[in-house]
Amino acid sequence: MNSLDALTALWSLGGLPPQALAGIALTGSDPVFPSSFAVGTAAQTSIAAAALAACELGHERGAPRQRVAVDMAHAAAECTGWFTLDGQEPELWDPFAGLYRCADGYVRVHTNFPHHRDGALRLLGLDPATATRADAEQALLGWKALDFEQAGADHALVATALRSFAEWDATSQGQAVASQPLMTITRIADASPRALPPLAADERPLAGLRVLDLTRILAGPVGGRAMASFGADVMLVNSPNLPNIAAIAETSRGKRSAHIDLRSEAGREALWQLLEDAHVFSQGYRPGGLAALGFSPEALAARRPGIVAVSLTAYGTQGPWADRRGFDSLVQTAMGFNHAEGEAAGDGKPRALPMQILDQASGFLMAFGAAAALWRQSREGGSWHVQVSLAQTGHWLRGLGRIEEGLRAGKPDLSPWLADEISHFGQLRAVRPSAQLARTPAGYARPSAPPGTDAPVW
Repeated sequence: MNSLDALTALWSLGGLPPQALAGIALTGSDPVFPSSFAVGTAAQTSIAAAALAACELGHERGAPRQRVAVDMAHAAAECTGWFTLDGQEPELWDPFAGLYRCADGYVRVHTNFPHHRDGALRLLGLDPATATRADAEQALLGWKALDFEQAGADHALVATALRSFAEWDATSQGQAVASQPLMTITRIADASPRALPPLAADERPLAGLRVLDLTRILAGPVGGRAMASFGADVMLVNSPNLPNIAAIAETSRGKRSAHIDLRSEAGREALWQLLEDAHVFSQGYRPGGLAALGFSPEALAARRPGIVAVSLTAYGTQGPWADRRGFDSLVQTAMGFNHAEGEAAGDGKPRALPMQILDQASGFLMAFGAAAALWRQSREGGSWHVQVSLAQTGHWLRGLGRIEEGLRAGKPDLSPWLADEISHFGQLRAVRPSAQLARTPAGYARPSAPPGTDAPVW
């Protein structure tokens, strides 16, 4: 499937006017990175959808439509998430993270957070204080892959067995994912259309809109960053009790960054106060996590009629894995992508996709869904819930088709698309936005900053 066909289908899913598609220009073709999958098409389509939906919402607010251009190679480069701080490329993976051979196959273990790493090592009978990677490799040889996957889930850890596409399709979860659309945009409550601030022709399309970004790690933060690049006032809200990863320096561009402890009554009240003036509430905590604290989509709609809630999960809302934690690398492994890339390479060695494309595309789909829901709210009223999952994005990627000889492609030079800025983390070099808005170029009004830099007030 080419990018324009994929975008047209996605646009229809968002309920947006088809005439707006005349304003898109898509250039380039796969392969742009070494992969047998259409990772460039996925990057270009999701970014184009987010940008064009933002512009259509801007048009609804009184600004003229503007042309949006997205080059595939630039889009894929943006989806690598590559960056340096003070000239150094951070180490993004814990030494224990990765693929391990088991007694009957492979399992991938995610250990970027200390509690996940220590929990996995203890499950293997190892002492986290003294264990080595070699110790973990030896211990996992005594496990069957599916057994360790299940044991990890039982202990709230994150590990998945390597499957082929056929094996994934045979699972109840694979069937549940395949039966659902790529994403859903659902009216969850009645509300009057909310008058959005009028937009001048020289303002970015989401200017004047406020987004609460309660997401972590990669997919959700990418969605918030995208909305910030189109002009939204985005406040990243982190818990002071949870760790972050190095990528927060790149994904926080354009955002305020505040701490709120939702375990305290004062913290919950602070979030409710922020909600009163928010247009979008985006979250990516484990399923049910925020709902247990009183912030379900329905509760948000009752408190702030007309809100657009955006929720991200790993495996969707249906099937036996609906409550399971997950990250891009693990979803790739479980769904068959790593196995399929190994087959395409001809050596049978499992291979990861060349970027965290499930995370990245899901993030831009969250931004697309938020803009589409706001557009519908302004016309139809209602409160809305946008739901995106890494697994549904993976199923969509698979449906975009395979790229013959795609693994022979070389990695492109990123330098034409890099920009430097002074951030609160240090000198940041990262890929600038690939969506080219003809009249109001995408960009970041604020430098990235560590959590807690800003007060939790608009």
